[in-house]
Amino acid sequence: VLQYACCDVNNRGVSYADGKIFVGRLDGKLTALDAETGKELWTSTVVDYKQGSVITSPPLIVRDKVITGFGGGEYGVRGALQAFNLKDGKLLWQTFTVPAPGEPGSDTWKGDTGLHGGGAAWLVGSYDAKSDTVYWGTSNPGPWNTGVRSTGDGNFGKLTNLYTASTLAIDPNTGKIKWHIQGTPADAWDYDGVNELLLADLKIKGAETPVLMKADRNGFFFVANRETGKVISAEKYVFANWAKKWDINTMRAEEDPDKRPGPGHPAKDICPNLIGGKNWQPMSFNPQTGLVYIPTNNVCMDWSVSDVNYKRGVFYLGAEFPTKAGPGGFLGELVAWDPIANKKVWSIKEDLPFNGGTLTTGGNLVFSGNLHGDFRAIDAKNGKVLWSKNLGSGIGAGPVTYSVDGKQYVAIVVGRTAALPAFLGDIGKQMVAAAPEGGSLFVFALQ
Repeated sequence: VLQYACCDVNNRGVSYADGKIFVGRLDGKLTALDAETGKELWTSTVVDYKQGSVITSPPLIVRDKVITGFGGGEYGVRGALQAFNLKDGKLLWQTFTVPAPGEPGSDTWKGDTGLHGGGAAWLVGSYDAKSDTVYWGTSNPGPWNTGVRSTGDGNFGKLTNLYTASTLAIDPNTGKIKWHIQGTPADAWDYDGVNELLLADLKIKGAETPVLMKADRNGFFFVANRETGKVISAEKYVFANWAKKWDINTMRAEEDPDKRPGPGHPAKDICPNLIGGKNWQPMSFNPQTGLVYIPTNNVCMDWSVSDVNYKRGVFYLGAEFPTKAGPGGFLGELVAWDPIANKKVWSIKEDLPFNGGTLTTGGNLVFSGNLHGDFRAIDAKNGKVLWSKNLGSGIGAGPVTYSVDGKQYVAIVVGRTAALPAFLGDIGKQMVAAAPEGGSLFVFALQ
């Protein structure tokens, strides 16, 4: 399946419910296993992986439904979310994230280009029981050449390419889309909108507000009312120059036209890079400190487009994107972000990007690893490193914590990215040189 898997042949975890383990597979299938014995209970086909669609993230369980998406935004697939019966794997509903011609929203695409328009929901979803709503992010549109599917410049009007690079609120009973927030309309930079949605209740202007939070690849940190979809704030959490600001009234960015590439208009020194201000590595929120801990990237790029034709199972891009270092002499940064004041409180700079996700605990610690393999316990209030141990390979995953018989443990999967550095030129070579490949599980006890 290697040729159909972008970007890295990996698995980001499994889900558990009703005595069963649910796992999405690289061959486009979803399997339920007996949690005690490992016996296969059922397997359902989600998607034909040979179109360029693998499943690398765990499904979301809501009551009797197992909900999953799949990858393929770089292969010109048509994204979708599907719900399967927890008991027997029967398909219950399917919702395409890109409308077909004649469907509502299809007029946001040039002709029938939405049929190969991406919008894959390849990362994880979130669920709010109070409003009975599932939230999921969608990937970049395809191809990367915006002239194929939109106007090719910043005057794209209604050709925004719904529902790509978006956050979707979905009824888990029917799959119906309740509302959406499109973070990057007519995306020209591969700014996937798939990053996880953190759900919390924040006191905003004196009122307890149910919110979702998202550190978008495009460099803006979104806080929105998760019941209504109203965007409360969208501020830069990393250096980003493709847009001056993101206007919560127009629901669009105020772009710098020099930074939007298109046919006959290459762009230089665009920040952030296509790996985003943040990639898939999870952030975490601590309700005691009120801070979100974000593993960020500080990488930029040039971008030029070229003609491209769709061919099934092959990259559908039409772009060149040489990588450059971001400003300031660092390539990554662990950022403690105040989502109410919209400001950075403290940070730890890294010499490489694509570092591990974060876990924050009730004891006001943050656990996080980096691409060199350094796994650290950090004071959640001030960023002081309290403990560190090198684990032998780069860390991308987020840690987990659990207790057994009253004793608390922290576990982390170790093994640096293998395929992604190929997209990042000389910076990618530095990433490969930082640590060997790996594949280990480390568990630590908290004393």
